[in-house]
Amino acid sequence: MGRLDGKVAIVTGAAQGIGATYAKALAAEGAAVTVADIDDGAGVVAEIEAAYQGAKVLNQITDVTDEASCFEMVAKTEEAFGGLDIMVANAAMFGKITRGPFEELLVEEWDALMAVNVKGPFLCARASAPAMRKRGGGKFINIASGTVFKGPPTMLHYVTSKGAILAMTRSLSRELGGDNICVNTIAPGLTMSENVLDRADFNEAERQFQIASRAIKREQQPDDLIGALLFLSTADSDFMSGQCLVVDGGSVNH
Repeated sequence: MGRLDGKVAIVTGAAQGIGATYAKALAAEGAAVTVADIDDGAGVVAEIEAAYQGAKVLNQITDVTDEASCFEMVAKTEEAFGGLDIMVANAAMFGKITRGPFEELLVEEWDALMAVNVKGPFLCARASAPAMRKRGGGKFINIASGTVFKGPPTMLHYVTSKGAILAMTRSLSRELGGDNICVNTIAPGLTMSENVLDRADFNEAERQFQIASRAIKREQQPDDLIGALLFLSTADSDFMSGQCLVVDGGSVNH
């Protein structure tokens, strides 16, 4: 038996990268999973179905910046699987953002990034909370970043958006605690996802800098986040809310 047998999860931004890793990990533990993304997640759905016999998985095109799309995502999940227990608000802009001095960052990119990285989790919470209440509780998992605790230069828009996620998590935990909905955050370090590896400005010097900053001297892989994800998704974390787990090999002591 899996630790999440009978549970239903949504992972946003799950058509590739870390989101796909989250979706596969939840499915491996027996959860029915909606792969939600603005891009087609059919490939990830096929991988899950091939890996786990009898897996319940739904491919749902979702724009997390659009309220109607978020509510449709939850409605389709309830229709397919009968409810919702776990929301992983993973969709975010990072891999393709422009880095530079804050005076040179484009206002248009700031607005687009805030729409996905901040408004997206807010809308996912609005859409998922009623469904979780029907089930008597649930797990809402936000994704922040270790950069919030370091304040690195040249990415003010991204760091600011992830700082907002920490604040959102704390306030949401107070509002939803009475409904037995736990709200927590994972803050990854720089992870070797597809989008990171594709960045033109990600080079050997940057790799070595990241490794040197860590207590555990290696690059972070998407699978390194699975333990924290499953902890926050299962009954193991039932008395934990409003918290942030930093998973970065010991670069940040938080």
